[in-house]
Order: sequence, then structure tokens, then C-alpha cells
Amino acid sequence: MTAAPGQSVVHEGWRTAPGPRVGILGAGQLARMLALAGYPLGIQCILLDRSPQASGAQVAPIVPGAFDRREDLEQLRDLVDVVTFDIENIPGPLLISLGERVQVYPPPVAIATTQDRLEEKTLFQSLGIPTTAFVRIDGPKDLAAAAATLGWPVVLKARRLGYDGRGQRVAKTAAELASAWQALGAVPSIAEAWVPFERELSLIGACGADRETVFYPLAENTHVEGILRKTVAPFPDPPLQATAERWLRALFDHFGYRGIMTVEFFVVDGALMANEIAPRVHNSGHWTIEGAETSQFENHLRAVLGWPLGSAAARGHAAMINLLGKAPPVGELLEMSGVHVHLYGKEPRTMRKLGHCTLVDTDRPSLLARTEQLQQVLARQL
Repeated sequence: MTAAPGQSVVHEGWRTAPGPRVGILGAGQLARMLALAGYPLGIQCILLDRSPQASGAQVAPIVPGAFDRREDLEQLRDLVDVVTFDIENIPGPLLISLGERVQVYPPPVAIATTQDRLEEKTLFQSLGIPTTAFVRIDGPKDLAAAAATLGWPVVLKARRLGYDGRGQRVAKTAAELASAWQALGAVPSIAEAWVPFERELSLIGACGADRETVFYPLAENTHVEGILRKTVAPFPDPPLQATAERWLRALFDHFGYRGIMTVEFFVVDGALMANEIAPRVHNSGHWTIEGAETSQFENHLRAVLGWPLGSAAARGHAAMINLLGKAPPVGELLEMSGVHVHLYGKEPRTMRKLGHCTLVDTDRPSLLARTEQLQQVLARQL
């Protein structure tokens, strides 16, 4: 499919389909999985993205357009009942303006805050949620202050437009820190003290109408080069689960939130330390499609539409493996009992997320053994 900017590309019959219409800013794999979760419930998702060939556009109508063009946002607005998104990099003022004419969830203030790492860290601290020490970086003089305050190594992150390890560098000396700042474009940044973490966890929660909330079990994540490779859930630690849920409730209340929120944590000396917020469905929650009573995607749609939320209870134990870079051996994967393959319809490219696999088991040791076998099959393709 091809279309000029501003020209809709739609599936035949969508305009007369019954049921609510949810606009999604972005048409990546998250939008794709939202649309697929919406179809059984009679929800029509309509997407906006620059590329009519985007992953989500293969399963849902798309309005080709740009997030920073008011007229494109208004075109989507006029087609839907509520707007959400699968990406946070949308200009805050335009999103706020859009929210004056149509419901936008999660609320634009949440997006604006999480777009800026300094504002996000400051919010954590204001709510009593512990983070690593950090220093604001606006110029070369701040680099010296950061080193004196934080010690080595230092993690330098651009305040805006960073994800999957992008927009950040680790520095072990003053020279490396200065070079890292230049490599990031000498943009406003934040320097963080290195965190000697024991593991990385994430908690996904949904907040609906009338402050209804559900929380998925904590999940343990493994990153390589800043990109999520594997998630295993639940991570069984009731005290950490209770703490993480309390902090997410505080964030929900602060923003007047509706939708899915994910908070990524480090575990340091057995305690949680917040790293960052994702105000949307999240890669570490893909296991919920097969591994939970209600997937994160369905619960996000329920929340933004004001429908009752579904149970977030796990169906046993689950693991998710991202498929990166090369087309996976689908036939070989499907020979393995209980493997669920999700492909996103993307052309292979180095380190690109092409899909994911999930496994579900009633027994955690058995799940981990089967996950190791799955990873070995995938490793042979690299």
C-alpha cells in the first residue's frame, strides 16, 4: 500500500464497522498487537504513522502522517473516539491541543514528563521512589561537577529521545565523559551514578476508569547492549511486588492515569531502585499474551475506553525471547512443544526487533530449561 501524506489507507468496510474506534499514534509492533487484541472485542484501531508499510498497518487501517503535523493529528482525531499511542516521541504541545478535542490516554502530562529523563527522575524523588544519584548536564562545566558528585563510572544520557540503549554512554574518566557528551550532540543531558544492580525487573500495571487498578507479576528482564533479550515472569518476591505496586499507584494518582504503565527497576542490595517509566504497553509485557489471564494489550484498550479491566494473574510461568536481526527458523521453532511465535512483518535488519517467542509452563524450573533450549536453537541462526 502507498499513499500521499494526509491520504488515508483503510481496509474496506472499516467505516461501517460497529464498535468503538481507538486512534493510535504510531504503527509499530505495539500498535499491531493492540489492534489484534482489539478485534475480538469489536474494537477498531486506526493508526497514524509516516509509513503505510509499517508493522501495524498490515493489520489495521492507517492514516499516513507525521506526529509533529497538527493537521495530521486532527485528521486522525476526527475518525476516532479516543487516542492512545505506541511511542512517546510526540510533541507535548500538540498532544495537549489534541486532548482538548478528543480523549487522549494516557494523559498528555504523563507523556511530557517521561519524554525528559530529568523530569522523570525528579518526579520519582518527589514521590519518595528511590533512584540512582544524578546530575543535570547543560554544559561542559556540569560535566566536572557530575564526576565530583557521582564518582566513576558515570552513565550519561540525553534527556530526550532515548530508548533501547540509544542516547546514552558509559564513561570511566573525565576525558571519556567529555567525549560522550559530544557524541550525544552536546544536548541537554543527565549524568547518573553507575548502579551495581543484581538484576533488572519491571512491573506493568493498568489503571482504568474510577481508579480501578490491576498489576501483573514482576518480570525479570535480561538486556544486552541496551536491548531487551529475555523476560521471565513471575519473579516471585511478595515484598518487592508490594513495594512496586505501591509506587505505581502513586504514579497513577499523580498523573490521573488511564492505560498501561510500565516501570523498570534495578534490584540493588535486595531493594528496588526505579530506572524509568514507559507510559504505554511494553516489550517486557509481551509474555502476557499467552501467559496472563488478560494481556497487557487488551487491558490497555479496556482502560482507555473506560471498560472494566481484566485479571492480570499469570497462567503459571512464562518466558519471552525477542527475535532480533535475522528472520527466525519458524518451522524449527514450531517443532518445539508450546512455543508461540509472533512475527511483526518487518524486513530483517541488524538488531531490529522482528518478533518474539513465548513459552508457558506450570513449573518454573521446567520453563527455564525449555527457554534455554529455545535460545540455543535461535543462537545457531546467528
